[in-house]
Amino acid sequence: MLDDENVLRQRDSKGALGVAAAEPDQLGYDAQVVDSEHDGRELRSVVVTGMGGSALAAELVKSWLGSELALPFEIIRTYTLPAYVDEHTLVIASSHSGNTEETIACLEEASQRGAQTAVIATGGVLCEIARERQIARVAFPGDTQPRMAMFYNLRALLALLVHFGLMDTVRYDEVASVKDWLVDQTQSWLPTVTTDANYAKQIALMAAGKTPVFYSGHLSFPVAYKWKISWNENAKNVAFCNQLPEFNHNEFMGWASHPIEKPFAVFDLVSSYEHPRILKRIELTDRLLSGKRPKAQRIELAGDSILRQMLWGCVLADFASIYTAILNGVDPTPVDLIEKFKKELGS
Repeated sequence: MLDDENVLRQRDSKGALGVAAAEPDQLGYDAQVVDSEHDGRELRSVVVTGMGGSALAAELVKSWLGSELALPFEIIRTYTLPAYVDEHTLVIASSHSGNTEETIACLEEASQRGAQTAVIATGGVLCEIARERQIARVAFPGDTQPRMAMFYNLRALLALLVHFGLMDTVRYDEVASVKDWLVDQTQSWLPTVTTDANYAKQIALMAAGKTPVFYSGHLSFPVAYKWKISWNENAKNVAFCNQLPEFNHNEFMGWASHPIEKPFAVFDLVSSYEHPRILKRIELTDRLLSGKRPKAQRIELAGDSILRQMLWGCVLADFASIYTAILNGVDPTPVDLIEKFKKELGS
C-alpha cells in the first residue's frame, strides 16, 4: 500500500509528505527580531510558555544547550507562571497561531509582573499585542501545522536568545549548517522510495494497528516526545513516551505481568551522546523485559552531534507517522477534533 502512488495521493490529499520533506529548509530561515530594542536589564532566568508543537523547540534547546545556558530555563504549559518570574525574567510567549489562550494568559501575567517579554508566532492576538506594546517578536511563515513548523520555531527562539545577550550566534549558525546534511538524509524516506529501502515506511508497518510507546534517554527525550506528538496528530493514533532513567524506577514494572501479546509497538530511540549509564540501562531493560513485552525496535539516531541526531529524529518521526496515517486510512494533516475543542472552549 505504501508504494502505491494513487493510495498515497488519495489519503495524503493535503500533501503532508511534501511538508515533511521540506522541513529541513526551515533550518535556514532568517529569523528577524522586530522591535528589537530593550533596556539591557540583567536577566536571571528564562521561561518559554507554549503548548503542543509550540513548546517542542524549547524542549530541544533546553536539552541541547542545557549545560551551556548560564541561567535557569523553564518551559510552562499552562495558564500561569512560576512565582519567581519578575523583572529579571525573560518570558517568551510561543504560539503558532498566536491565539493560544494559555500562552496569551502567561504573556499578560508576565507583563503585569514587569518581566522582559518576547513573542514567537505567525500572527494572531500575540502579534497584535506585541505590535501595540513594541514587544520584541519573531514572526515566521504560517503555512504548516505547528508540529511540523518546529524548525522555524527553533530558529526564532535562538534568535531571541541571541538578541537578549544570553548566547552568541554560534549555535544559531550551527542549526543552519545542518540543513544540507538533513536534506540528504531524508531523501530515502520520500514516497518514491519503495518500502524495502525506506526506513520510515518500515517503521510505519511495525507500528500499524498498535499503540506505540517511545523510550529514550534524558538527553534525547525531546525526540521521543516529538514522536508521541507526531503519532497523535499525524496518525490520529494514541501513543506514549517516557525517558530513562526515570522509566526504570516505576514504568519498568508495568511490563512485568500480563501476556506478552500486548497491543503495543515499543521503540527505543537511542542517541550515542547519552550518558554511558543510560545506554547500559537501555540494553539491560530490553534484556530483562524479554518475553514480558513486545520486542523493542531500536532506532539509532543518526548524526555526528546531538543536534544533528535530534533534528534527524524529528523529521523521521513525521515521515513515519504520516505513513502510519495512510495505513490507518486517515488524512494526516487536519486536526479537526482539536479545532472543535478550541471553538467550544471559547464559546
